[in-house]
Formats: sequence, C-alpha cells, structure tokens
Amino acid sequence: MAVGNSLVNSNGNEEMKLSVYLQNDAVKRQINQVVGGKNGTRFISSIVSAVQSNPDLQKCSSPSIVNAALLGEALNLSPSPQLGQFYMVPFDSKKKKCKEAQFQLGYKGYIQLASRSGYYKHLNAMVIKEGELVRYDPLNEEIEVNLIEDDAIREQTPAIGYYAMFEYENGFRKIMYWSKRKMLAHAEKYSFAFSKNGGGSSLELLEQGKIPEDELWKYSSFWFKDFDNMALKTMLRQLISKWGIMSIDLQTAIHKDMAVIRENGEPDYIDNEKAGMEEQNDIVSEQEIKDVPEERMQPPANEQTAAEEAFFGGLI
Repeated sequence: MAVGNSLVNSNGNEEMKLSVYLQNDAVKRQINQVVGGKNGTRFISSIVSAVQSNPDLQKCSSPSIVNAALLGEALNLSPSPQLGQFYMVPFDSKKKKCKEAQFQLGYKGYIQLASRSGYYKHLNAMVIKEGELVRYDPLNEEIEVNLIEDDAIREQTPAIGYYAMFEYENGFRKIMYWSKRKMLAHAEKYSFAFSKNGGGSSLELLEQGKIPEDELWKYSSFWFKDFDNMALKTMLRQLISKWGIMSIDLQTAIHKDMAVIRENGEPDYIDNEKAGMEEQNDIVSEQEIKDVPEERMQPPANEQTAAEEAFFGGLI
C-alpha cells in the first residue's frame, strides 16, 4: 500500500515522522491485516485528515495514532469529529515521556455499536435542561419531562441532568437519570485531567468565559471541552454495561475506551490510574469476551428473566 507525499507538508516534523512510520513494511502489514485492499488509501487519508486538523495530535507518537485509528477501523467507526463516533485524543504520557493519542469512544459510537447488534428497538440519551424535569422516580424507573419546544432557546438553557434509555425488541426497557451534580462527581473521580484542574468549579468558569486565554491549555480534557457529550457517553456506558446486551465489538470498545492502544492491541490507561478500573466489574476482559458462549448473546426470552440474562452471567 503506497503512502503518498501528502503526509509530508509544512505543518512540521511530527507529520513527517508519521509519514516515515507509515512507510515501514511492518506497519503496512499491520494496516493491511485490519483494513486490506483499496480501503488502505481511505484509512491513511482519515489519519492524515485527523492529524492535520489537530496541532496537538501532530505532537503524538506515530504508533499511538495508528493503533487508535486501527481500533476504530476494526470496529467500523469513523474518526470524523463531525460524526462523533470515536476520537484520537492527545495526552501527556508520564510512562513514555511524550504525547500519545488515546482512543476515546464517542456517545454516538456507543449508539452505533449497540444498534448494530440487532437487540435494541430503541436506544437514546439526552441532556435534560433547566426547568424540563417534572419528576423522576428511580424506584419504578419513571421520568416525566416537559421539553422546551424552541430549539434555539433550549440550546442556550443550562443542563441540570442526563437521561438514557433502551428498549429491547421483546419490550424489556431500562432507563437511567443522573443529576449534573452526580455527573460532576463522577468526572472528578475518574478523570485526573479534570480533577487536577479544578473540576466543576473550573468548568463553570469556562462556561462563563472567565478563564484567561493563556490558561486555556490546561483544560484540554474532553470533560472540559464537551462536558455534555462526555456525560451522555457515561450514561450509555453505565446503562448498557450494567443492563444491556453487548456485542463483542461493544465489549471490546468499552474495554479499550479512554486508553492508549499498544502495538500488541492491549489498552494502556494514561489519564488516570482509576480510569481503566471504572466499573471494572461491569467490563469483561479480552479472554472473557472470547469465551462468551453464542447462546448467551441471544435476547432474553421473557421479561421475568430479562435483567438477569442481560448481565451475561457476571457483568454485575
């Protein structure tokens, strides 16, 4: 697979390093094993586009960029920021003493992977705005909201919480609601980049435009850059990993989310030591993924056993 000269331009040495890395025969074989054939050109173009549009990504190690992109490709997800399925996010790695690209699954990627499984009739996540929540009954899993009809007004209204739901084809349904306060506590617990830079108090200042421009570099975490989308992703992760039927691809994506993907395909969590342990009892290992019997991937037969079977016998 030929790699064109378009990878080398005036943007700097990092993109030249990526070009040289992509010319390596071992890397070409690795890409062809996942992508293969004519799709290799499209894959290379997607990497180039992502690197060109993000100066910080240009500073990341070439292996971390390619491995994150290969995982997204294996899951048949697009790296396009407009689609929001997955991202290659630059992080400072203390282990490697350089910048590395971290694979981050977007909330739309969760929806895409879950929808492909064929088990879900409905799957949704949304931000609840100030004044919209009428009542929420967690015991009976009932929620009543009065949505703001004007989209322009709703867009400008502050968020107070986050909602996610799914319904199987057989009618089994599950919903979840978190207040924004609970979501902030979650972000501060699991993201070192968010907590060390002030967490919720800094987020509030950012939203009000009160952070000096020369200090904005501190707030590169997606929890700062796009809190609501990270919150929606968290809701889907919580809901599906605890109650939903997960395809092999979805289990793999959850297992490797928010990690640098090494050459052997294993995840290395660099944002926070706890990040890789989040909901560890809900996420199966790679070996467990391979060992899940086919019959356990089938939808539950009736509502009485739906919740138990949806756990895959040990995801609780």
